[in-house]
Amino acid sequence: MSNEVGQRHVNDPAVVRRLLQTPARWAVVGLTNNPRRVAPGVSYFLQEQLGMEVIPVSLSGEEVLGNTGYKRLADIPGHIAVVDCFVNSQKVGDIVDQAIAVGADALWLQLGVIDESAAARAKAAGLEVVMDTCPKIEYPFL
Repeated sequence: MSNEVGQRHVNDPAVVRRLLQTPARWAVVGLTNNPRRVAPGVSYFLQEQLGMEVIPVSLSGEEVLGNTGYKRLADIPGHIAVVDCFVNSQKVGDIVDQAIAVGADALWLQLGVIDESAAARAKAAGLEVVMDTCPKIEYPFL
């Protein structure tokens, strides 16, 4: 399943459904306690409504929602099911490389976070990919 130049990623509804309906460990990259950001609210939804284990990942490595924070995916002990990215699209490539290196199962790029080549690289490495949407937007349609 190649992603040739010019071919755009299309989200698979079955993947979206499975990721949102299967309790798992989600490393949320870009999650801080900044109330002006969207990440805390979406992470609260993942944790409290969907039963996900949320692991904050940020430059500060701060604790969020009562969960220990980390600065890099490689610092997180144990398996990561989903790497959820609340970062600028230009930073996604590095996050994808980290996700591949730690053996994550899936990559979720939030609404407005788009990097076709990074998505293709993740898929080629065996990760499931959801791009340019939010769990809170997708969940009501399940």
